[in-house]
Amino acid sequence: MNRFRVLDSSSEPMKTTENGIGETNVDEIDANEIDANEIDTCHVSVMPDEVVYWVADPTVAETPTKIVVDGTYGGGGHSRLLLEALPADDVRVIGLDRDPAVSARVSSETHDPRLTVFLASYEQVPKALDQFDLTAADALVLDLGLSSDQLADRERGFSYTVDGPLDLRFDPENGVPASRWLAMHDEKQIADAIYQYGEERFSRRIARAIVAKQRERQPISTVNELVEICRRCVPRSRNHDIHPATRTFQALRIAVNDELGILERTLRDAPNWIAPGGRMVIISFHSLEDRIVKNAFREDDRWEILTKKPLRPTESEVAHNARSRSAKLRVARRR
Repeated sequence: MNRFRVLDSSSEPMKTTENGIGETNVDEIDANEIDANEIDTCHVSVMPDEVVYWVADPTVAETPTKIVVDGTYGGGGHSRLLLEALPADDVRVIGLDRDPAVSARVSSETHDPRLTVFLASYEQVPKALDQFDLTAADALVLDLGLSSDQLADRERGFSYTVDGPLDLRFDPENGVPASRWLAMHDEKQIADAIYQYGEERFSRRIARAIVAKQRERQPISTVNELVEICRRCVPRSRNHDIHPATRTFQALRIAVNDELGILERTLRDAPNWIAPGGRMVIISFHSLEDRIVKNAFREDDRWEILTKKPLRPTESEVAHNARSRSAKLRVARRR
């Protein structure tokens, strides 16, 4: 029987429970696209055929693919498809995910015994590999961004269409919630973060309104409070239907979870975790992530770029899964 192993950065013993599968990631979501009361996984894997091709197709792999790391396990959709495409008994898929809710969701599911999932950030790949006396993988898959299950959880604050605590943490057991992050930073720091991570032109206006609330001893603590500030500060564009809170929520989520820092450190160190001929497959959902991935692949001689331009989901996929519309997939092979 396979198990879900909790792998944390401390030296505490690993806890265990059973494990399972299903997945999708998004960055921007519309109010009609999700049921906030949904408790089962509502993931749909993004660009699944492309991921399977670049990881498992023998015309791409210089040597047989045996060890695959799914660094953003989520509901496990990509992992399940990869296990189906790699039927050999000696194949192992290792999943990692930062969200403790994953363990609760997968504990009642059955899955392939060749799969093991760790509760950990994808930058902890070496620690996960070490559990099997491995030093390198044949492929590493990262599907960045939010999952539909996280957006549906009203206690997390990821969806600006549903009120709840302004948390925004992938791992609610670690770090500080977004509401506290705002209280800990001054107006300039808040404005800079919203501009840098959300590319929001009205970041200073938003930060000023947030700090004004704090001075009135009414600090922002809920989703609706922040959404209302964004509505007042960000004019609706005639040419773009983006919600006025989209960029601000993205920025705060990135800041609270150190998303770009983790991505940069992972890209810097990943060549040490991937065997020669192994592939790194990354799906990003906004320009900040994609720029980091593109530059890391270009600037490190250890990578051979296999996708000169990012691949995009097909029209058919977008028609069936609108949340895939902003996805960009890049692949590089370890020299």
